[in-house]
Amino acid sequence: MSKLEEKIAGYVAEAKKLNLSLDEKLVAAVAKGLGPSIYNADAETIASSDKAELDRVKSNFLVKKLGLTDGPELDTAIEEVIEQIGKSNRNKYRAIVYALLVKKFKKESAYA
Repeated sequence: MSKLEEKIAGYVAEAKKLNLSLDEKLVAAVAKGLGPSIYNADAETIASSDKAELDRVKSNFLVKKLGLTDGPELDTAIEEVIEQIGKSNRNKYRAIVYALLVKKFKKESAYA
């Protein structure tokens, strides 16, 4: 099993543990799209209490990658996804957060 496959398996297991209905293929595609950042402990997770971090998720992922228009609904969506994973959950994996956002905005085509 490659390092990437191990990471994907870990994300899928975490999503199942949290009762998140995520397609394994979508999680795998998002993880691949994140590249080497998933192997860096700091970059692999999202600090939901850090406003600058959430702004980066919005501008770099939702606006640039998914092509969404910046607005308050993006902040609301990020907040809802963080709630889904659990604010107290220390492991807010970027791959899971991004996969949930892709699903929420029905932008699976970005990873097809």
